[in-house]
Amino acid sequence: MDYRVKRGDTISKISAKHDLRPFDILLENHSIINEHTYIYPGMTLYLPEYKRQAGIGGDIVTEYGPLDLEDDLKQLVQSNVDIKKCGHSVLGTPIYQIKIGTGKKQVFYSGGWHANEWHTSKFLMKFLYTCVEALQSNSSIYSYNIKQLLEKVTLIIVPMVNPDGIELVQQGIYKEHPYYHEVLKINKGSERFEHWSSNIRGVDLNHQWPAGWEKEAKESPQQPWPRHFSGIAPLTEPEAQAIYKCTLNHDFSYVLAFHSQGQVIYWGYRGYEPAESKDMVQKLSLVSSYTPIHTAESDGGYKDWFIQETKRPGFTIEVGVGVNPLNNDAINEIWSNNLFLALEGLRL
Repeated sequence: MDYRVKRGDTISKISAKHDLRPFDILLENHSIINEHTYIYPGMTLYLPEYKRQAGIGGDIVTEYGPLDLEDDLKQLVQSNVDIKKCGHSVLGTPIYQIKIGTGKKQVFYSGGWHANEWHTSKFLMKFLYTCVEALQSNSSIYSYNIKQLLEKVTLIIVPMVNPDGIELVQQGIYKEHPYYHEVLKINKGSERFEHWSSNIRGVDLNHQWPAGWEKEAKESPQQPWPRHFSGIAPLTEPEAQAIYKCTLNHDFSYVLAFHSQGQVIYWGYRGYEPAESKDMVQKLSLVSSYTPIHTAESDGGYKDWFIQETKRPGFTIEVGVGVNPLNNDAINEIWSNNLFLALEGLRL
């Protein structure tokens, strides 16, 4: 059958949807070099009629982008979960805020800050689903009683801060894209984007925060760049503004910002962090095997700003190990090492 490629499609997503192996698609479409080849909206692929034999090839682990997030949120509408838009990206893609629990203490988890770190978004959504299922069945997740925890805590999650950038890394750029020329200029004409961590305008969303911003900006690229450009001023980008407003509209006791990679937890910022942060990071370390590190010796990050402004604990968790973007299969290790960390984060 002929298949017309849609926005957000990748070879692995199409394979999983049609019960094929990526290799099967490559065999029938000689213009596709490998399963990482970008496929653009409007392209036509030929999909063979045969399916994978049961038990052959295993589950296909796919990328996770903004349209996948939309699909997952539709499934959560019937659950006791509060879903709102806390802002929009440069391209107008919604940035979703999900709230679960009724407790007085408010805790904030965020992910998908960098374009090539989409695993954090997938992890947070899988964690959310797991908590919802435990609530509905009134069951525990290992030794964690979710019902009791979420009677004491309200968890707010923004799983995907940078939807435009994530989609760029996964699907590449094409002539119909509204930022086609700008993105190619920033990327010096290269049409591969695995290294891209900025938003679609070439601004690093975790360098946008008024906590030593001037110092960080001075030591970083001075123009839009695939990574590390701090922007012309703090909080210029709509994605950063969305998180800023979300933070001001709540009374977060502490925040966990998920990034990749390195298997470490940063927990301080220039001595502004409260004394209890050290004990809290030790608890997170023990349940994840990740190494606590006081500071990343950098400025301008969301966690840095939160600690500086509120004098409350903030943590940056660098999940996984390798080179971004991590392999699709890395989500298995990330889940294994961070499930307890995310659960422990509810009872710190």
